[in-house]
Amino acid sequence: MTRIYLDYAATAPLRPQARTAMLAVLDGPRNPSSIHAEGRVAHGILDDARATLARILEVHPRELVFTGSGTEADTLAILGVARVCTGRHMIVSAIEHAAVLSAADMLEERGWEITRVGVGSDGVVEPAAVAAALRDDTALVSIMLGNNEIGTLQPIAQIAAIARAAGVLVHTDAVQAAGMLAITPQSLGVDLMTLSAHKVGGPPGVGVLYVRAGTPIAAITPGGGQELGLRGGTENLAGIAGAAAAFAVAAEERAVEAPRLAGLRDRFETRILEGLADVRVTARSASRLPHISHLAIADVATDALLIGLDLEGVALSAGSACAAGSLEPSHVVRALGLPDRWARGVIRCSLGYSTTTAQVDRAADLLVSTVTRMRAFGAPEDAYSHPEETP
Repeated sequence: MTRIYLDYAATAPLRPQARTAMLAVLDGPRNPSSIHAEGRVAHGILDDARATLARILEVHPRELVFTGSGTEADTLAILGVARVCTGRHMIVSAIEHAAVLSAADMLEERGWEITRVGVGSDGVVEPAAVAAALRDDTALVSIMLGNNEIGTLQPIAQIAAIARAAGVLVHTDAVQAAGMLAITPQSLGVDLMTLSAHKVGGPPGVGVLYVRAGTPIAAITPGGGQELGLRGGTENLAGIAGAAAAFAVAAEERAVEAPRLAGLRDRFETRILEGLADVRVTARSASRLPHISHLAIADVATDALLIGLDLEGVALSAGSACAAGSLEPSHVVRALGLPDRWARGVIRCSLGYSTTTAQVDRAADLLVSTVTRMRAFGAPEDAYSHPEETP
């Protein structure tokens, strides 16, 4: 059985170009901090990778900090700013990645006040809600660009303009959007922006934080002064080389790949809606990332559905891989206000550079047949609390 992988939002398979770049680095001593010849070669590789990303993002190379993950980059942005800002108030959305919400929780434990702005049923944050939440002591606004579970795009440029006019720093988690959209920190108007290599076909273990020149921020990982003094520890040189290669290929292919994936996403959704009753596409009318489709399916349980599809050879997910293993609807699903009948039967299909039309059609057909079979046998008792509810 040839498996169908449709979980690119969790992690994308390693691109051949990234693998080649990594192997070229792994065959020798590679510590960029060493002053001998080998160290200078390593430093050149690091500089080249940083320059590649700087060209893609249209920023200065010294505004980019390599970290060990997107989660670490989010944490550095939030806790690093908190270390030096005088304000003690932060604004986040209710649908942020766990990395942002966990960092906000840590600040709350230290006496900060956190405002968690909600979203509408379309999964979008209203700029006016952010404006209303701003206070004299607000230090930072952190709103993600593209949601990792439901794919909704947030109006970051509008939000950033409002916040920065009030003298407030803005961070955006652009992990899911960076490989799909032609974005730059300048076009968004943000002070800090997070990226992650493995979402675009680079290796896991490499994150990137853009820090606008002059932004007040301090290191949260002490060490030998690497990464412009903001992240101690010897850099993962092979991983960084692979990350730069993956981002470069994604940028080159984006103009063609993004509309191709949006077409496949729409094809998948149409096929499901035609084959099943009591299914809704989350935020279908909102602006969305081209590669993510989130479905709420009544009268089935997410875990049973995913297991059934896995046995059929299809890899899908319920949402964030960081929350895998939980049988409860995620905080993102809860923020949408879905009744339990629907909230407990959600799946995420996410596409990528190697996804084909045949795979999408096959996955859709298997999803329809699996749901039909599950409904025929009856939904588990915990699949929904109030079967009379409708969204």
